Amino acid sequence: MSRPGRPRTRVRGRRTAAAVALAAAAWVLVLSVAAALDDFPRGLLLLACGALVAAGAWQGVLRRGWGRVAGLAVAGVALTGGVVVLADSGYRRTVLLLGLGALVWHAAARSAFRPDVELPAAERPRRPVVVVNPRSGDGRAVRTGLAAAARERGIDVLELRPGEDLAALVRGAVEAGADAVGMAGGDGSQAVVAAVAAEAGLPYACIPSGTRNHFALDLGVDRTDVVGALDALVDGGERVVDLAEVNGRVFVNNVSLGVYAQAVQEGGYRAAKVRTLLATVPEALGARGGAQDLRWTTPGGRTMQGAAVVLVGNGQYRLAGAAGAGTRPAVDQGLLGVTVVDPPGSRERRGRRPVRQWATPEFRVEATQPVAAGVDGEATVLAPPVTFRSRPAALRVRIAAHHPGASPSAIEPVGALAALRALARIAGGGDPRQLPPRGAPAARQRDAV
Repeated sequence: MSRPGRPRTRVRGRRTAAAVALAAAAWVLVLSVAAALDDFPRGLLLLACGALVAAGAWQGVLRRGWGRVAGLAVAGVALTGGVVVLADSGYRRTVLLLGLGALVWHAAARSAFRPDVELPAAERPRRPVVVVNPRSGDGRAVRTGLAAAARERGIDVLELRPGEDLAALVRGAVEAGADAVGMAGGDGSQAVVAAVAAEAGLPYACIPSGTRNHFALDLGVDRTDVVGALDALVDGGERVVDLAEVNGRVFVNNVSLGVYAQAVQEGGYRAAKVRTLLATVPEALGARGGAQDLRWTTPGGRTMQGAAVVLVGNGQYRLAGAAGAGTRPAVDQGLLGVTVVDPPGSRERRGRRPVRQWATPEFRVEATQPVAAGVDGEATVLAPPVTFRSRPAALRVRIAAHHPGASPSAIEPVGALAALRALARIAGGGDPRQLPPRGAPAARQRDAV
């Protein structure tokens, strides 16, 4: 169960961490410059050392995976080298103080950028219901004792049996008086239940008992805390998010066209769908080119044909190497996120980047034949034209108070200057989330033509 008052404690802790990070950054800068001026030109070595240590520590904040490892390695090597080279000049203490400042900067900034937000408290439902798919995630709901934990919280449990119509099951629960519904299963099941909840105007809770639980991640549900996610239906906060549809079918994550049929066979696909999809493009296409039958219109009004991948998300995905890559900073902007990857050999002809992204409330793909697609990770075939629409503010989502409440990329910025501005905003009590401006034009684009 969540603890009252914890969200406010997290807000105060974030502000403090941001202020400490800014102070430590200023300390590193002032110390490096002062030492350089005090013993010019020899002090320039210390200034260079401080710059490398600061840059490496900063990349450790702004990157994930090997990018973070490389950044921290650069900082460590620069610090060690500074101690060795400048020790005989009486700078050892200064170099160590630089290292301490960079360490504090790194740790405090990471704490300030953790994806925790305070959501408005919501009234506890009187008759909440959770549907459990015992087969999802290799039986994760069964292993965690989810059904028993739900009943202990006063939540009715419905088990989805093989061959049963999930939408009909949830509609039956609503007709019987359920005033909140949750789904314990994979993303495909989440989309079905979310659509019914939105249709009925009821709050919905995403219980992450599937394999990867991508929707839960971008909502801000702790995917490692399956049982704790049930608290959303007891004393959770509420946020309103978008749904999206393709040819009338609701999806919560994304729809991929093009080489999806090849990518879905890859062993790592379910572990990192978006990144695996893009990584398999060269091998999947070879000399065959892309899905040449696909045609669409860009925000600039040009009609294009042929693509390796067309990925349409319920919100835009962050695909760069920055922290939070592969997740969506926001799912409440009323926009689809479109990502197009050109087939090999086309970039020279078209004179543009091979990967382009833009955001739009609607998107349409023409074709002369049925289009193979993956809808929230499930293979299907769509009849052309394939029409995508955003359903803004369609779904009331309940999230446990002790869960983050935001996507990993909602707060973590892209770029050093953006990160410094974000730290200043957080320290001043502003909204920590990196949200695009509302009221934007019909389409926002990056590298789109």
